[in-house]
Amino acid sequence: MKCFNFIATIIAINSSFFNVVTAQTNINLEQVNKKTKPVTLPRFIDDIEIKLTANKSVINTITETTPIITTPIIITSNNNIASLFIEKCSALQFKYAILMNRTVETITNNKLFSFIDEWWGTPYKYGGTDKVGIDCSAFSGKLLATIYNVSIPRTAIEQYQLCEKIAVEDLLEGDLVFFNTNGSISHVGVYLGNHQFVHSSVQAGVTISSMLDGYYNKKFIGCGRLLH
Repeated sequence: MKCFNFIATIIAINSSFFNVVTAQTNINLEQVNKKTKPVTLPRFIDDIEIKLTANKSVINTITETTPIITTPIIITSNNNIASLFIEKCSALQFKYAILMNRTVETITNNKLFSFIDEWWGTPYKYGGTDKVGIDCSAFSGKLLATIYNVSIPRTAIEQYQLCEKIAVEDLLEGDLVFFNTNGSISHVGVYLGNHQFVHSSVQAGVTISSMLDGYYNKKFIGCGRLLH
């Protein structure tokens, strides 16, 4: 009902818009006032149907009488649609949208981000596999097993060898990204979209980084997708 009241308020306060609607009905208000039988005008609070297109919201108004608005009302402001979506978002979506500098509507995999949130900040420990400390390949393995039900080998180089190699522009959420940090394939993370990946780093533990950052950009060696 919030979104209906919001839309109703906009239409109610915009007198110029209402005048246009009145003109389209071809109803002379002076003649209407002279008649004893009341004329039903459009109701903008109830019976509102909202259809979303790529860039616009289309609102069709349905009345109990013969429709007097023959064309849908177009709201061209994307901010209105965004506000309707934001009302339904969780605190987790807000948190990671801000953290990753992304729009809230792109944070859709709640199971994935709940897993990341659970492990966030866990210290890096070479050979570690639990929340006392975990290394990069153990973390990627746990994430893929938990979220995507995919089992992968233990080490980064084994994971790289198992993957189907793909181009950077073809990366999708859940793919693996690999880095050469000590002369060979020695670091791995799980891609999240928008050049960002989650991993267990030596400095920060489990965290999210960007492939465009200077260090990772220089160390990047390839990316792959697991066949499942």
